[in-house]
Amino acid sequence: MHRLILRCAALALVATLAVPASAQSFMPPRPSPGAKVQQTIGLTDLSVSYSRPGVKGRTIWGALVPYQEPWRTGANEATTFTCSDAIQVEGQSLAAGTYALLTIPTPESWTVVFSDQKDMWGSYDYDAKHDVLRVTVKPVAAEMTERMLFTFDDPGLSSTTLTLRWEKLAVPVRITVDTDGRTLAAARTAVSAAKADDWRTPFRAASWAFDAGLAADEASTWATTASTRKPNYQTTGLLARMAAKKGDTVNAVTLMKKAIAFGEADSTINKEQLAASRKLLQDWTPAKKK
Repeated sequence: MHRLILRCAALALVATLAVPASAQSFMPPRPSPGAKVQQTIGLTDLSVSYSRPGVKGRTIWGALVPYQEPWRTGANEATTFTCSDAIQVEGQSLAAGTYALLTIPTPESWTVVFSDQKDMWGSYDYDAKHDVLRVTVKPVAAEMTERMLFTFDDPGLSSTTLTLRWEKLAVPVRITVDTDGRTLAAARTAVSAAKADDWRTPFRAASWAFDAGLAADEASTWATTASTRKPNYQTTGLLARMAAKKGDTVNAVTLMKKAIAFGEADSTINKEQLAASRKLLQDWTPAKKK
């Protein structure tokens, strides 16, 4: 009966909102204000759009938000989660897209649901047949949060934790992204599309792959391409570092000497960069026997 009353109230509100704008003389602010939180992880954009209800002295868990029932995870329209690329949620795959983000809380664990019913009002028309992904997470005790809040915590190059906070509870959901794979694919595409006189694109791709420790053969090819198109401090220095990593100290020393000479003749290269290159050269140069 309680859910039926809520459903009727929701339908009445939807009908009110459906009145053409020209017929509306006044629209009051919503008690639960809308909000959106965004975060970029590597090359992947993540966002949550939701409404923020307040505690207002009420008992939340097991009362206002019943246990073992689907919850819109906010107020007003269903909360939505968007990812621009495929991701992993608690180790399970989720394709790029926009989803309704629902939860089914219990005192011990929460089920987090990603549904393709993204245009629902609340969770009244929720149908489990439309679930795209379900994961189970553990709630933890937290400091008091009056208005419900989503945050992306500890964002890194390939992971973050989406955390729901409300009342004295926090619900963390771990998200990971294959940033290296996506960046490598983007590098390959960019190098293939680069013009014949473009040295910067293969140089940047080679530098990234070298620093990331990925695709060594491709990185070497890209670095050689960049150096052939534009022999300078940057391209020659990268070839020197690659040679040193392979253990080819003789070639590394020769290339770094050339790179330093380029740098000394280039006013855009600062003293700190040259000092770092000279330090590498010193490290690679065998000490002379007395």
